[in-house]
Amino acid sequence: MPWAAGSATGIGSHPGTAMADALGVAFELPLPYLPELPARGPGADMLGRTMGLLVDMPVELYAARWQLTGRPGKDARRTADLWARDLDALTVAADGYAGPLKLQAAGPWTLAASLQLPVGGAVLRDRGAVRDLVDSLTEGLRQHVAAVSARVPGADVLLQLDEPSLPAVLAGHIGTESGLGVFAAVPRPDATEALARLMAGVGVPVVVHCCAPDVPVGLIRAAGAVGVALDLSLLGDIDPMGEALDDGFGLLAGVAPALGRASAKVAADRIEDLWNKLGLRPADLPGQVVVTPVCGLAGSKPEVADATLRACAEAGRRLLER
Repeated sequence: MPWAAGSATGIGSHPGTAMADALGVAFELPLPYLPELPARGPGADMLGRTMGLLVDMPVELYAARWQLTGRPGKDARRTADLWARDLDALTVAADGYAGPLKLQAAGPWTLAASLQLPVGGAVLRDRGAVRDLVDSLTEGLRQHVAAVSARVPGADVLLQLDEPSLPAVLAGHIGTESGLGVFAAVPRPDATEALARLMAGVGVPVVVHCCAPDVPVGLIRAAGAVGVALDLSLLGDIDPMGEALDDGFGLLAGVAPALGRASAKVAADRIEDLWNKLGLRPADLPGQVVVTPVCGLAGSKPEVADATLRACAEAGRRLLER
């Protein structure tokens, strides 16, 4: 696994607008990461940040939606400025660091369901546009990983692709712009191929995060991911997850509440209960599982978010010691 046994990490988003503060907490964890601060406005959230990584595919905000455009404008400049400042803050926070470092970006299918074509309608409706988007995102992420690696030479980068829309894309539940219809379901082989092409192109291990029910664990595994991140409370049929874990697949287990008080003991017990229910070897648990909140922490108060992450770290230690 591209993380140490007994690890914990965050999903991505933090409250507030101070990147230095968020990085300070993130680097207390066994698996540190570069946080997202959506409170800073457009271009700072999961979608906006990822749009800023696209290569030769400029976007702009139009009627509160991200839309492809002919040339970069003020929205692109704002996002690029946020990225530059975040990477500068990361360089300071990670000075002398050596070890795993997680980066997050929206995955291709969530982007395709969210990004609008210049003529209107989601990219998802146009297969050619989807291919172009996957290629652009792959190159953008490859460059992003290279930039982070240059600034933090001791980092072993792990990429998290956020795909909350993936189950809806596969089921044909993404609504059209009018709200009167839905886009056709994307065949699973097509969805797998696009993810596999991206994962092969970025050149680092990838985990896929999906905070929706019906996470397609088998598809994510077939695409080449080293693990999946999900909310354990939304895991329905546990058999596909058990098969994957038995084969050495990684699990970023969302067990700590994003809002409210988190308990390290409760978090560790929930993971251990699932492991035992699946009949897996107890000795494998600390190495394969990373403890996380159930989702991003942007909706929490800063002190609550910090306490949640520290509870995750304590839960990871408990699993390692059992």
